[in-house]
Amino acid sequence: MLSSLKAEEQSLLPIVEREDVGDEEDLFQTIDKLISQGINAGDVKKLQDAGIYTCNGLMMHTKKHLTGIKGLSEAKVDKICEAAEKIVNFGYITGSDALLKRKSVVRITTGSQALDELLGGGIETLAITEAFGEFRSGKTQLAHTLCVTTQLPTHMRGGNGKVAYIDTEGTFRPDRIIPIAERFGMDPGAVLDNIIYARAYTYEHQHNLLLGLAAKMSEEPFRLLIVDSVIALFRVDFTGRGELAERQQKLAQMLSRIIKIAEEFNVAVYMTNQVIADPGGGVFISDPKKPAGGHVLAHAATIRLMFRKGKGEQRVCKMFDAPNLPEAEAISFLRWIFITPGGIADAKD
Repeated sequence: MLSSLKAEEQSLLPIVEREDVGDEEDLFQTIDKLISQGINAGDVKKLQDAGIYTCNGLMMHTKKHLTGIKGLSEAKVDKICEAAEKIVNFGYITGSDALLKRKSVVRITTGSQALDELLGGGIETLAITEAFGEFRSGKTQLAHTLCVTTQLPTHMRGGNGKVAYIDTEGTFRPDRIIPIAERFGMDPGAVLDNIIYARAYTYEHQHNLLLGLAAKMSEEPFRLLIVDSVIALFRVDFTGRGELAERQQKLAQMLSRIIKIAEEFNVAVYMTNQVIADPGGGVFISDPKKPAGGHVLAHAATIRLMFRKGKGEQRVCKMFDAPNLPEAEAISFLRWIFITPGGIADAKD
């Protein structure tokens, strides 16, 4: 039975090509379609060099930003925006159309039935899911599991797509992917080939890596973006209250870019966050902590999950905030969610 399952899953790899995705094409229009609207090919190339690869992404930028691209005057930008408006609709739609658009949302299993039920089916696309908690509470473990489950076919509650992983703390371990892939009967080599990984060292490097994703996502079927962790480099590169305002502004700009990626390419975003001590937590809370990043990060995340350690190997996940899900908790053992034989103690996050 297991061997037949493995054979079935391996036959589904490598991941489907973009042209096989079908209705996915309707979600975004490539930037080169502007040429058919009378836009010069050279100007389209300038947009691509600036990291803009779809008409949808173009409409998510201000004209001030577009005129800052070398070689694009205000008159050219106005003409480009008018052409893009003819290709994509960024105006009002009916509630019925919004409901129909929501049907394109894909929910990716976490590998845990309890956690999937908490999330209403899994990590969803077109949204940012934030997981915050202390070290070794399970955040990065879940990230590694999602690297695999995202590549499962949709009928197995996967995303049938590739994964982009931005690592700011140096905690990604490809050898941990292997046993998880084997758990799901998948070829570990093919799974690893469908993950693109980058190690970020500064907040500017982190932002530039996000800008470069548009080119890849417009050509290949990505379904998940992982940022682990989203706040670490900002806490290092900006210090003291004197730089807090600038830090929050730069963080807001980066989070805005992440939101646009999620909506532009219909990908799920899973980002981890650190916690800080909360002096105002109250005397009745034994260990008061709150997520780092302040209100800027709180407003950007669609779904917020709080991870904490339970008894022994138990890990508790609480639905901290979500627009359409009730507040609840899921309790699981690390070994139930993440198959890491003999390696549970090695899991830092």
